Amino acid sequence: MSAAVLELVIRIVFSLLVVLGLMWGLARLVRRPLGGSRSGPIAVLGRQQLSKGASVAVVRVVDRAIVVGVTDAQVTLLGEADLAAVTQPDPVERREAVSLDELSSLTRPVASPFAGSALSPRTWSQTLQVLRGRSS
Repeated sequence: MSAAVLELVIRIVFSLLVVLGLMWGLARLVRRPLGGSRSGPIAVLGRQQLSKGASVAVVRVVDRAIVVGVTDAQVTLLGEADLAAVTQPDPVERREAVSLDELSSLTRPVASPFAGSALSPRTWSQTLQVLRGRSS
């Protein structure tokens, strides 16, 4: 082999090693979570599957615990929970099942943008209760 061919082979091998090194570094960077698992402002504290396409999740957003309903089509805000009650230091206690009564005692309803208007479901249910009370 001549010196020119040897120099060309060395350049090709070196270039290939540089490209493979860049690909390896980018692959490690992509696999790393953005902002860490707990250090970011948003973290999923718990999730309970209700059916094939529906679940309830408790999400920590900065210093608030928000309870959301998740389906394939949408995410619905169900209420807020006490962050201290949801984030217990003992992981064994966190794994215990929570009944719906206990969950409702932890949550408080979030004011809807339609609260008090004719578009609010709560307005209609209160109207029905008043009408039922008058008819009996």
